[in-house]
Amino acid sequence: MARPRIGNRAARRLFLDRHGLAAPPMGPSKGKDLLGVINGLGFVQVDSINTVARAHDMILFSRRPAYRPAQLKRLYEGDRALFEHWTHDAAMIPMAFFPHWHLRFARDAERLKRRWREWQGHRFDDQFEPVLRHIRDHGPVTSSDLGQGEKKGSTGWWDWHPSKTALEYLWRTGALSIVGRDGFRKRYDLTERVIDAALLADPARPDPEETVRWACGAALDRLGVATPGELAAFWALVTPAEAKAWCDASLAKGEIIEAEITCADGSLRRVFARPDLEAAASNLPPPPGRMRVLSPFDPALRDRARAARLFGFEYRIEVFVPAARRKYGYYVFPLLEGERIVGRIDMKALRDRDRLNVTALWPENGIRWNGARQARLEAELARVARFAGVSEVTFADGWLREPGAAG
Repeated sequence: MARPRIGNRAARRLFLDRHGLAAPPMGPSKGKDLLGVINGLGFVQVDSINTVARAHDMILFSRRPAYRPAQLKRLYEGDRALFEHWTHDAAMIPMAFFPHWHLRFARDAERLKRRWREWQGHRFDDQFEPVLRHIRDHGPVTSSDLGQGEKKGSTGWWDWHPSKTALEYLWRTGALSIVGRDGFRKRYDLTERVIDAALLADPARPDPEETVRWACGAALDRLGVATPGELAAFWALVTPAEAKAWCDASLAKGEIIEAEITCADGSLRRVFARPDLEAAASNLPPPPGRMRVLSPFDPALRDRARAARLFGFEYRIEVFVPAARRKYGYYVFPLLEGERIVGRIDMKALRDRDRLNVTALWPENGIRWNGARQARLEAELARVARFAGVSEVTFADGWLREPGAAG
């Protein structure tokens, strides 16, 4: 039987729908409603860069413009509806998913111990018991509360003092949990004082096979279509081999199907999907034409290769690229309009001057920056400025660049 084939426009709409970007950006942004948004995405990546707003806040704002950072803090630190851990990177994850992270804890335990001993050159595991005892006796700590007399002046993970390394290892392997942040510095406490006992009890712990089934199925539901490698990368809980085995078994049982999607360049890509793929893709209306500023770490763009295949959008974050070698800028935001990525914008909230300043905007190739598009941009920038806590939007001289022109 021939595989179903989905055109590029339908594939984009399905993908944006699964990432919460196909519906008009509106709706409540607190409590259970905000948790519902995060649950639909699966997680929200956490990042410290704050040129306009932090990544996790921009991700939520782009879907619910009424959102403000205090609402996530309340959901995380007050309601304990989220926990912080790793997917492909540090992320806020719905608490209901916590039992599946036991597989991550177990797999990281030996891997990290071996790697960190080799890379850091000290027996950081000697600090496990002192660190746990200190937290048990004195309550939550940050890394600066420990390590007196140890190496100071850290400039990165490779300079962590032994107690800091122990804290991170105990968090990554489940003995500690993060209860909040002071600024952006993590506060750690004993996991049994943070996570509900019902989620820690043995009956709640899935076996590895169950976690593989959950991770692959939940990833596919949030992506719409995917390869085994994309399923494995979504949560970073399972291996590509495990994801492929799940696809083979699920295909044999009729739980998923093979399909093809048309990429932006016209090529075809073989994927797996749920059996209702054609109906799901054909019934989606066009996304709203309103322009949205996306975080560089938005889940819809996290996989740069997939963004290039699906949207024809080549993107590289240049935070770690020397200024003289950047094609665009330090932290450039993609611009989504309908089902197309129409450009990228370099801007910064200058809070001491009460303004959001646009340095440059590069339309994508084939995009004409007309008056209507400019009006949509200015309306979105006014919303972003309010979100960033500034009252004015300004444009630098020569801010509008030629389509596709870098530098």
